[in-house]
Order: sequence, then structure tokens, then C-alpha cells
Amino acid sequence: MEAAEFDEFYAASFRRVTGQVYAMIGDLDEATECTQEAFARAWAHRRKLDRAEYPEAWVRTTAYRLAVSRWRRRKRGERSPDRALQDLGVAAAVDESHVALVAALKQLPEAQRQALVLHHIADLPVQQVAAEVGVPEGTIKARLSRGRAALATLLADETGLAGGGVTHA
Repeated sequence: MEAAEFDEFYAASFRRVTGQVYAMIGDLDEATECTQEAFARAWAHRRKLDRAEYPEAWVRTTAYRLAVSRWRRRKRGERSPDRALQDLGVAAAVDESHVALVAALKQLPEAQRQALVLHHIADLPVQQVAAEVGVPEGTIKARLSRGRAALATLLADETGLAGGGVTHA
């Protein structure tokens, strides 16, 4: 991939990949930083990307893995050296500045969240999501089904619609 091709690829993909990573991790600043780092790595590996079937998937996967690595590093740094003496804190409430969808996505298991974001936000077909994640298509279909059901419940709870169907007067 030549410099001009890479520039076009970056311009066409950066906002989309950032939005997708944001939906997966729930932090826009972190998603932006990780996407920038992923594109920097893509530039260093642009010859390899030239042969890649889906260079955007490579960048998205790299950005997501960077975000997970940073999160793990941060969590490890927050632990006290003697975890037996560590004070058990209360989990922080969901930040209200986040969009309801991102807040709900953050409550889903990672595998379901990743499948939903790649399929519905990144608009990837089930077979491509399965290839990118490295699991069978049936597993992705199950994750999508369970994730959509859980997301519907979470979003209904968020808007106060849970438990009540449509009532006709």
C-alpha cells in the first residue's frame, strides 16, 4: 500500500473505526487514542496490509486489543500490592454523559458486545464477524441473539418501558 493509498484508507476509515471502538469500550478519548495508535502500526505494516483482505478489520482489531491492554494495565496499577488488604470499593455508576446505547453495551458481556458492534455498527456480515473474532458462525449468531435480547431489556429499563407492553385504551 503506497502513501497515497494509505492516506485515502485513513481518511475513509478513521471516524468509522473510532466510532466502532468507542461503542465497544465506551470511552471516546481512549477509542480515539487507540485508533490513532492502530493506524500508526498499520502505517509501519502497510506492505502487509496491502495483502490483507480487510485492512480496516486489521486496524479495528488492533485498536480494540490496544484498548483492552491499556485497561488491563490501568487495572493492574490500581491494585494494592497486598490485595488481601485492599479496600473493596463500590463500583462507579454509569456515567450519564454517555449515550444510552453505549451505557447499555458496556453492561453486556464482552463477547456479545463485540459481536453486536461488529455486526450492527460496523455492518459486517456474520461470516466476516466470525472470521475477525475467530469463532464459528453459529457462535456469533448465538452471541448476536443473546446480546440483542439483553440490550433490548437494558434499553427498555433505561427508558422505563420494562415490564409493560403497549397498552391500548
